[in-house]
Amino acid sequence: MDEYVLDTSALLAYIESEAGSLEIEQLLNQALEEKIHLFISVISSIEIFYISWQEQGMNVAMERLQLLNDLPLYQIALDNELIQVIGEIKATQRMSFADSCIAGLSKYKKATLVHKDPEFEQLENEIKQLKLPYKKTDKSK
Repeated sequence: MDEYVLDTSALLAYIESEAGSLEIEQLLNQALEEKIHLFISVISSIEIFYISWQEQGMNVAMERLQLLNDLPLYQIALDNELIQVIGEIKATQRMSFADSCIAGLSKYKKATLVHKDPEFEQLENEIKQLKLPYKKTDKSK
C-alpha cells in the first residue's frame, strides 16, 4: 500500500483551498477508501494550531485541530529510530527543525512527502516527493 506524509504546507493548502487542495482531497479520499495511508507529524498539528491562532484566532485554531483529528491521518509517536532519522537530517541539512521532523517521518516510513515547500528539494535524492504548486512570491517588495 502506498504511503504519504503530508507537510504542514499541504495541510494548509487543503484547509484554505489553495493551489494543490484538489490533490490533497484526492489523497484523503483514497485514504478513506483504505487504498493508501496518510501520515502527519505531530509537528504539523502544532504548526496548524499556532499558525491558525496567530492568523485567525483561537477558535479557528481549535476547529482546525479537530478537523485534523477527523481526517483519515495517522500520527506516529517518536521512537529512538525516528529520533535518529530526524536528528541526522537536522545535523546534515540546512533545514528548520519542523521541516526536519516532517522529512524525517517521511524517510522513516519510506513514504512520499507531499508539500509546497522548496526547502525539501535538498532531500530529493533521499525522499520521494509530490510537489504541490509553490506559492508565488512578490519580488517587488
